[in-house]
Amino acid sequence: MALMDFIKKQFIDIIQWTESGDGTLAWRFPMRDMEIQNGGSLTVRESQMAVFVNEGKVADVFGPGTHKLTTQTLPVLTYLKNWDKLFESPFKSDVYFFSTRQQVDQRWGTPQPITIRDKDFGAVRLRAFGNYNYRVADPKLFHTEISGTREAYTASELDGQLRGLVLQHISDAIASSGVAFLDLAANQGEFAKALVTELSPAFAAIGLKLEGMTVQNLSLPEELQKLLDQRIGMGMVGNDMGKFMQYQTAQAIPEMAKGVGAGGSVAGDAMGLGAGIAMGQVLAQNLQQGLQGGAAANAAQVAAAAAATVKPDDVMATLEKLGELKAKGILTQEEFDAKKAELLKKLV
Repeated sequence: MALMDFIKKQFIDIIQWTESGDGTLAWRFPMRDMEIQNGGSLTVRESQMAVFVNEGKVADVFGPGTHKLTTQTLPVLTYLKNWDKLFESPFKSDVYFFSTRQQVDQRWGTPQPITIRDKDFGAVRLRAFGNYNYRVADPKLFHTEISGTREAYTASELDGQLRGLVLQHISDAIASSGVAFLDLAANQGEFAKALVTELSPAFAAIGLKLEGMTVQNLSLPEELQKLLDQRIGMGMVGNDMGKFMQYQTAQAIPEMAKGVGAGGSVAGDAMGLGAGIAMGQVLAQNLQQGLQGGAAANAAQVAAAAAATVKPDDVMATLEKLGELKAKGILTQEEFDAKKAELLKKLV
């Protein structure tokens, strides 16, 4: 009886794999010095593929289905010529199973901002994150390039390599798309498609297929976001100097209000409060003028208010501010020249 048990343990009749759900991509069937019985069966389930390795070389790849292992039906010999001449009963081979189902919700992100070249803002430091999904598409290539002869290889072990591939190709994807940052942020789906196009060859080189990708967020560092907000504000007012002054005043009031009563002198607080009140009065006057009917009357009132409030020192301060905005790339040279001409006219 013991002899019969020993003999039975030496031969394998059924070769199959039931996935455990732990993200295993490749799994080696445990031979333990046993041999495959002639006439045995290989069961490959949907979302799986099996690879036979004979004498260290990939002999054949089997797709889903039940395969009878006999000298007549086994050797498809897609990869290894004359394997049938080496086939005996019983025979010894290594069998590897590969999961071909999608590995979903794989996360990617930029731990540090990456620098890209943008057609509107020049060099921009960008943050982004999202997820992607992939599958093993070429088990033979994945076996030779990645998983090798290990007993098991999981998705978590591959995660760092794939994240690195994503980060490596983000700049290339943005450059190839030719889309400005503002348009990318507004249409993240198109950016994701550009990433898939750029990354697919790198995934295919190791036997994987990139099935899909999402971009959940695109953002700038805080200091660049502030400059972008100013640029957007300037875009809203256009070349209207009156609206530009209103915009600048509105931006300055909250900052001046913070300084009032923050430990400064009584005189300084009074000056800050007085300046804030004066700015508020200017805003109120402009609002009232905008609501009143009669274009000619409004133009006269605006001109009178400008003559009474605009001083040479104020014009110079505004020009310096505009120069800073131009130096930072927020204003173009043409926008700066137009606003400068309008200011200088007010001094005549």
